[in-house]
Amino acid sequence: MYTSTETLYNIFQKGAKISTDTRQVSEGCIFFALKGDKFDGNQYAAEALQKGAAYAVVDDPAVVASDRFLLVEDVLAALQDLARHHRKTFTFPVIALTGSNGKTTTKELIAKVLSMKYNTYATKGNLNNHIGVPLTILSVDPAKHEMVVVEMGANHQAEIALLSTIAQPTHGLITNIGKAHLEGFGGVEGIKKGKGELFDFLSKKKGTVFANTTHDTIMEMVSKRRAFGEIVFYCSESSPVNPILLQESPFVIFENHGKKVSTHLPGSYNFDNICAALAVGKHFEVADEDANEAVSTYQPDNNRSQIVKKGSNTVIMDAYNANPSSMAAAVANFAKLDAPKKMLILGDMFELGDAAEEEHLALGKLIAAENFDIVILSGKLMQHALPALPKAYYFPDKFSLHNWVMDNPQENTYILIKGSRGMALETVLGMIPG
Repeated sequence: MYTSTETLYNIFQKGAKISTDTRQVSEGCIFFALKGDKFDGNQYAAEALQKGAAYAVVDDPAVVASDRFLLVEDVLAALQDLARHHRKTFTFPVIALTGSNGKTTTKELIAKVLSMKYNTYATKGNLNNHIGVPLTILSVDPAKHEMVVVEMGANHQAEIALLSTIAQPTHGLITNIGKAHLEGFGGVEGIKKGKGELFDFLSKKKGTVFANTTHDTIMEMVSKRRAFGEIVFYCSESSPVNPILLQESPFVIFENHGKKVSTHLPGSYNFDNICAALAVGKHFEVADEDANEAVSTYQPDNNRSQIVKKGSNTVIMDAYNANPSSMAAAVANFAKLDAPKKMLILGDMFELGDAAEEEHLALGKLIAAENFDIVILSGKLMQHALPALPKAYYFPDKFSLHNWVMDNPQENTYILIKGSRGMALETVLGMIPG
């Protein structure tokens, strides 16, 4: 007999934590035996119980050996349904955000601003998919928290729609629409449709959306859905949030309500993220002074717009991910940087499908139009950028890249490191003397 969501929730309400990894099992937790492309969590259920889990949720009857194994039809669906059940207990705003670029930084900024006034829970790290969003919702304590900020990621259509049914957001925003996951979405129009599923949900639920008036695509997407409960525009002269960008390199400095605010974030693309956070804060009546302080004290980490000193060199670590839009923005911002010597270390952009060759060549042309002292490209796809960059150093693998960086130490140089997550270019940082 299958275990119901109500039964699972009764166990969960008694203080049980959720675990999906036997390496992170805590005493008394509920272990969900999820399946992956190369593993079947059912095979690890007994191990989880031995390590201290109170129960193991499984969908393979063959592994059930006691009443501590809770059989369901589908473990992933059971996890998502449990999160939906828990979400019904929330009586406070749930703010969801998605977009092609800047999701995690924007999420962190929004959470920091809201935390100046409210007990806020936000997505940890990058738990933004069909597993991460349920885990985020199940981590919220309705007796303690007053705000929730949920990041939603997707690489194909219908994914944001699913995540919205789990998080049930009351408010939402889309950071931007760019060339990310082109292969899964089937082009930019597919990206607009897929990311727009958040607006579709909020439109049906009469929710509130935040819209950056400087982004024509976002404004177009908002205008096509007229049933929102409220639309909060920002970055226009008539909106209550319209900060002025004073400097974008090496760090963003802006003016907000007469106050000059310095940040630890580089680039105009991060100014957009800052504006979104200020708009959400203003909507929820966070004082301007507190919002400015939250933004000014935010320190990026996890290889996102992270500034690292290595000896006399300054490294901009933006190696968490990359796509044509974010790569172009990072390179353009780096080109504007006033520095004695500048070096690019760029890796492949993945999930571009048939557009991979074209987009890497376009990146090469963009780089060639600027005046960088050293350009280093790594990865099989980056060879397509070489026709535009005959003087660039090219390494098909990271081993040879690491060797070159170690054998050619730089001094007094600004270095931008950026590539898709699968390239893991953060390893290059350890090869730079400092």
